[in-house]
Amino acid sequence: MISHVYVNPIYVSLASKLLRKTSVKVCSTIGFPYGASMPAVKGFEAKRAVEDGASELDMVMNLSAFKSRDYTLVKNDIKTVLEVKRLYSKKIIVKVIIETAFLTSEEIVMACKLCKETGADFVKTSTGLFGKGTTVEDVRLMRKTVGRSMGVKAAGGIRTYKDALAMIKAGANRIGTSTAAAIIREAPYG
Repeated sequence: MISHVYVNPIYVSLASKLLRKTSVKVCSTIGFPYGASMPAVKGFEAKRAVEDGASELDMVMNLSAFKSRDYTLVKNDIKTVLEVKRLYSKKIIVKVIIETAFLTSEEIVMACKLCKETGADFVKTSTGLFGKGTTVEDVRLMRKTVGRSMGVKAAGGIRTYKDALAMIKAGANRIGTSTAAAIIREAPYG
């Protein structure tokens, strides 16, 4: 059963209307796919997505600012999106995509720490568009860094039941994949 559908912000309103009589949650991306939008733009995009019916947001961290070690900008960028949690009474989940394929182990740790410090709900491995895809080692490192109080979502290159199970064993409590139906069919109970 599909529990969440992710759409670009322009389609949140339509998806919300089409799915209003189902249990499927509408979720959206913010700053997708590069994360290089101005914080105010990401903030507007997040507010509008929530107003249009999104219950979860996957924002892309500003990788350029991060690589430049402008951690103040990175944190302010994340906090601008997190503002929707204060503005709207309903529970909004915000995940920060850090693009692990472009980061060293030390950078993954730093990115996770920044996400945790800002109050994000989850840290997510990737958009699935760039680089090598998610690795078990990256997920394990992310879980070790954020502890159990924060979610870890593995996404990017997870195509089989075996892949998904490996990510869960490494510490992911959510999986992002475009092959969910095939993974479910592969599962021993499916």
